[in-house]
Amino acid sequence: MERGDLTADEWARLKPHLPKAGQRGARWVSHRRVINGILFRERTGVPWRDLPARFGPWKTIYERHRRWSADGTWDRILAAVLADADADGRIDWSMVSVDSTSCRAHQHAAGARKKPPRVPGKRRTPWQHRPDEGLGRSRGGLTCKIHLAGEGGRRPLAFLLTPGQWGDAPQLIPVMERVRVARQDGGRPRTRPDHLGGDKAYSSRQNRRYLRRRQIKHIIPEPKDQRANRKRRNEVERTINALKNSRAVATRYDKRAYIFHGTVTVAAIRLWLRP
Repeated sequence: MERGDLTADEWARLKPHLPKAGQRGARWVSHRRVINGILFRERTGVPWRDLPARFGPWKTIYERHRRWSADGTWDRILAAVLADADADGRIDWSMVSVDSTSCRAHQHAAGARKKPPRVPGKRRTPWQHRPDEGLGRSRGGLTCKIHLAGEGGRRPLAFLLTPGQWGDAPQLIPVMERVRVARQDGGRPRTRPDHLGGDKAYSSRQNRRYLRRRQIKHIIPEPKDQRANRKRRNEVERTINALKNSRAVATRYDKRAYIFHGTVTVAAIRLWLRP
């Protein structure tokens, strides 16, 4: 096992949730080797073509990541890992905090095709992403923004991508609507934390009405008293820092929004696999 590869414990947690080989076609190349290649690229930010030979053909690794990003496999794996964590009592629901972070887009992230690629045997349909691919101009240049809901243990529960110049307040409701952790006993998914924390950027009447309607206590200060109500705000900031330890998250190299969404999801999965 090389530095950054999945440990035995992490692999044991991840393996049950990976897709099985189909009835037709060639068998999957080793999931563990390919995922380790994806994690290496996440951690280092190297171009796919420059992946070390020990992971196998770079195109196999890239295509696995692209397909699993496109068909929602990474999202389903994250949902399953979250369900396991909740069953083990590893999710701190006492305080969920929201925040955002801007990711500088590499020059290679611009210029994506306007139509999705054609998959043999399937009808071409539009991707469920914004036509601008989540890229926008802000003070930092071409950027993408990650809006995040993190639990008290400093790990992500849900996120969404927007262009870098979009504001934070309008994204609170969409992010909270994505917090949905399934229960292994088949009950209703858990969607509501005990408290919600956010900084003054989320202070709006619409957001406060939404939280009151869902009976979620919140600590979202008005600008004049932000310091007095800061409390556990650093937890979500540390969650963002943990995600951006992956260079492929801190800097967006992916042209397509759905692939970058998969890249961020893989980073989130890795955080949940760790003890």
